[in-house]
Amino acid sequence: MSITGATIAFLLFGGLAFICSVMVVVQRNPTHSALFLILSFLNVACVYVLMGAEFVAVTQIIVYTGAILVLFLFAVMLVRFEDLPDMYGGHPVQGFVGPVLGVLLLLEVGAVIVTSTTLGAQGTFTPEYIASVRGNTQAVGIALYTDFLIPFEIASLVLLVGAIGAITLARPDDTPDRIHDVGDLFTISLGHAEEDAETNTARKSLGRERPILQNERETDRVAERLKPRR
Repeated sequence: MSITGATIAFLLFGGLAFICSVMVVVQRNPTHSALFLILSFLNVACVYVLMGAEFVAVTQIIVYTGAILVLFLFAVMLVRFEDLPDMYGGHPVQGFVGPVLGVLLLLEVGAVIVTSTTLGAQGTFTPEYIASVRGNTQAVGIALYTDFLIPFEIASLVLLVGAIGAITLARPDDTPDRIHDVGDLFTISLGHAEEDAETNTARKSLGRERPILQNERETDRVAERLKPRR
């Protein structure tokens, strides 16, 4: 059995995907686990490319690595780990039972993969057909927009409803107080253009420069504190 370049590349990317998957589980820092998961997804995409499934590889990168996992990573980075409960504070028996169950599950999945056989009729997407339409991406597109057009449109409507629901839930209140508070939140004020001479004299006497404040209310409070007492 001769070892080709494709075989070496498959072993390389498959081994890296396996190592990164193990690191996802053993890392104590969730941010590091998410980064290793990104590397695992990228290596799996490279395996798809070696198998001739370029469309699945691009989908793997765009959907999982480029969208879902990046969103998950941002959520993890915004969480304060010191506020989370101790994940290693359970019963001591869990430290022994958990790894044993994990190994048993891994052996079970491996046994199913090794002993399983393909059931059912062979599909129409043969290598000859894929070559006739110039690639698997073209074959997926033809099947998606001919035989599965209605399910595809229904799925797009479901995603649209989910997006509208998320926007509706995240939409702020339109009350006047809410609008005023949001306006103050995103207002950067350098102070009033016109001030009375008494405030200017007080600031010069204290030797302080005019501070850069976030809103006009804070500017007024600072100006009142800087006025000389009578």
